[in-house]
Amino acid sequence: MYAIEISKLTKYYGRTRGVLELDLAVEPGEFFGFIGPNGAGKSTTIRTLLGLIRPTAGSALVFGREARGHSRQVLDKVGYLPAEAAFYPGMRVREVLALSARLRGRDLAPQGRALCERLQLDPERRVEELSFGNRKKVAIVCALQSDPPLLILDEPTSGLDPLMQREFFDILKERSARGDTVFLSSHVLSEVQRNCTRAAIIRKGRLIACDTVEALARTNARRVTIRGSAPLDGLPGVRNRVRGDGGESFLYSGDMGPLLRALAAGQIADLSVSEPDLEEIFLHYYETEGEGHDAVEA
Repeated sequence: MYAIEISKLTKYYGRTRGVLELDLAVEPGEFFGFIGPNGAGKSTTIRTLLGLIRPTAGSALVFGREARGHSRQVLDKVGYLPAEAAFYPGMRVREVLALSARLRGRDLAPQGRALCERLQLDPERRVEELSFGNRKKVAIVCALQSDPPLLILDEPTSGLDPLMQREFFDILKERSARGDTVFLSSHVLSEVQRNCTRAAIIRKGRLIACDTVEALARTNARRVTIRGSAPLDGLPGVRNRVRGDGGESFLYSGDMGPLLRALAAGQIADLSVSEPDLEEIFLHYYETEGEGHDAVEA
């Protein structure tokens, strides 16, 4: 049984398409990345999984069940972190965490205290006094304190400083190592490349790629950086040129012979060739796929 199984999922908002015939399966224990810019359909997919919105067609299952009609069985197994969280004013952090625990019918005070300590969150502060980053920490603790087997995280690191981001991902890696599933929706490509084992790329409501992070990043293109100059204008295979003081950097794919001849004809003081990072591969997918239809992310 898959932790998440999405089949031909389609969602329209009136005449506007949210997601179209989305197929996706996530194994139990995976650390899975769901990649796309704002408006690609990530949150629409997540809200359908949680039963917050009804699909136009298709299905979205969590551990073999749809949330609509089986909400208790599904939501008991899910820790959900929305991109933006709101809390009742006047409550202290510990009161918010206690309310979240009561909604699950459990005493989670020890787990909540341990997570607050790791994330440097003061449980005695009132939520309206907190910065955006600390409010995000409250939402993180609410999602994680029940130790659910599936974590669905929508843009989880916005507002967190780099040290807290590192601690947060350390916690997620610990959960993944013990067999929990992490479904990370993000437009921060470096987060996915560093932490996920597999990822799917969504564009305008359509899934355009799904594979291991290593396979998604594998390409015959190379990032070439030169100090100096060379006659590269019009050379096939050169794209994404970025010129700077004393040199330039570009992606190159194709036969190396023409590139080497062009470089030999120039004045090159230094040269480096490396594999592109996942962000460049992501942009490549977006540039080369068909335009399709506009989508919105509700």
